Amino acid sequence: MVYGANGYSGELIAREAAGRGMRPILAGRNPERIKALAGELGLEHRVFDLDSVEHVALALQGVDLVLHCAGPFSATSAPMIDGCLSSGTHYLDITGEIAVFEHAHDLGAEAREAKVVICPGVGFDVVPTDCVAVTLKDAMPDATHLALAFESSSGLSPGTTKTAIEGLRAGGAVRRDGEIIAVPQAYGVRRIDCGNGEKQAMTIPWGDVSTAFHSTGIPNIEVYTTVPDGALRVVKAANRLDWLWRRPRVINGMQLLAGRFVKGPDSTARTGLKTYVWGEVRNAEGRTLTARVRTANGYEVTIEAPLAIVDKLLNDRPEGGVYTPAVLMGSDFVTELPGSTSIEVTG
Repeated sequence: MVYGANGYSGELIAREAAGRGMRPILAGRNPERIKALAGELGLEHRVFDLDSVEHVALALQGVDLVLHCAGPFSATSAPMIDGCLSSGTHYLDITGEIAVFEHAHDLGAEAREAKVVICPGVGFDVVPTDCVAVTLKDAMPDATHLALAFESSSGLSPGTTKTAIEGLRAGGAVRRDGEIIAVPQAYGVRRIDCGNGEKQAMTIPWGDVSTAFHSTGIPNIEVYTTVPDGALRVVKAANRLDWLWRRPRVINGMQLLAGRFVKGPDSTARTGLKTYVWGEVRNAEGRTLTARVRTANGYEVTIEAPLAIVDKLLNDRPEGGVYTPAVLMGSDFVTELPGSTSIEVTG
């Protein structure tokens, strides 16, 4: 089942799956759009809300796996995961939200008992960076610090924009000595060459602050994205408005506008753009290693990677539990996706 098939990424995934001869059930909360898309693609559809575990579990009867694409995942993931645990359905999603990853990883015992695989973040958030993190950990087993970064000009979908707006309320985050700590947005600034020339980069609360720790055990983690000077100044200014972002009406209003006016990149834009991913580990002696990989546009990764993981889960039947993408699929997984290079490690 693709839940949230009427959203930007969900529809792209549903169309690609149908084009490959897969027969997912399309589902979501918008009856008109779900029914229309399912009719166009010749697929079964179901319409249901995430209002109770019992309701979700009933709607998942006969479903082996859910690819959950309906954000913001901070609001939608918990009831869907609980429904999957109740119905014995594997759970994947395309979140990048730290709180969602942490909640999922708290459910390891329940997932193992239910023989259910839970693997959030199977899109661009966090497949490439997770694979880079594990590659670097394998190259430096005694690493104590990990920095990850990416450079992307993919543009924003409505769902990604809504999640970014939600992030204004939460602020930034890094991991220190194994614990996630709250910091201001753009807490750290440094120059990084992700593979497309050195650029200014700032810390962001990307999902790897959670997942890279679970994948590698490295206790100190920061994640960066490259930004122009003007964008950095805007983010720094936004930190002074934290009182404003704590008002639900402000966040809800901004998200409503995003849903109405943000459309997401079209196929031409997605095809023509590349994404560059970088990572660096350091050990207690100060030795460093760096890794880089280039991938397709982030939204293309968010089509290809989930479908590859769906194929694995439906055919290989791994043991139940909570996974990160690189632990489930291996650190070379990103290199197997269309448009990706190998991961190059230098010291």
